[in-house]
Amino acid sequence: MSTFRNRSAALAAATTAVLALALTACGGDDTGTKSAGPANDTALAGASADASQPATDATTTAKTGGTAQNAGTTKTDSSKTGASNGGAKAGGDTSDSYAYKHPCKSEDLSVRVYPREGSTTQHVIEVNNVGANSCGLSYYPRVSLGAAKASDHSSDITPAVPGGLGGAPAYPVKPKTAAIAVIDLNPGGANGVTWVNEMNVLADDDHMPNADTQNFDLGPDVKVNNPKLGLYQNTVADAVSSMKQAGS
Repeated sequence: MSTFRNRSAALAAATTAVLALALTACGGDDTGTKSAGPANDTALAGASADASQPATDATTTAKTGGTAQNAGTTKTDSSKTGASNGGAKAGGDTSDSYAYKHPCKSEDLSVRVYPREGSTTQHVIEVNNVGANSCGLSYYPRVSLGAAKASDHSSDITPAVPGGLGGAPAYPVKPKTAAIAVIDLNPGGANGVTWVNEMNVLADDDHMPNADTQNFDLGPDVKVNNPKLGLYQNTVADAVSSMKQAGS
């Protein structure tokens, strides 16, 4: 009996050990399964974050690139408008080279004739460019002196001008500036004809038609004798110097 009891106890102990091992195995599986779940979630979250970050960066880059591209285009347009088209519209072309190729139009000019201060026989012919661009004039205006009411102007008096002309193809006049010529009706101060009371001025003798000639009243008591006309200049003083060379 004693032996039988010992065997039963040993069998029971063995059975208990087997059951304990089985339970331990089951518990290990549960722990593994549970730990695997959070690990995968963390990995997925990390992967999702990694995947979303490049997408965000790509979108930002695209927007930045687009903005930069648009800004570049705007600057280019502004540059074109401001430097070229806009400049031409606002201030025009003020270069001499442009003037050489573009004769002045009568509608872009304002012509004045007035006595020169300090002289009783000299008059200033002032041709103002009121247009937007530079333009070219002949070296001097075409001037004739006659009677305002005459029906025939074939007897009008024309002044002497400087000789030996040459150089640039035209006299350039920038916008808002004037070409100035001076005429002396009676350089010697001698007695002259008294029937002249009008000066006829064509600003550009090379390109303008006779219809663009303008007439200016000289007033009474004018004596004309061997008049002299100078070339266009920038100042009255230079125009006087040029006039003195007329006829030579």
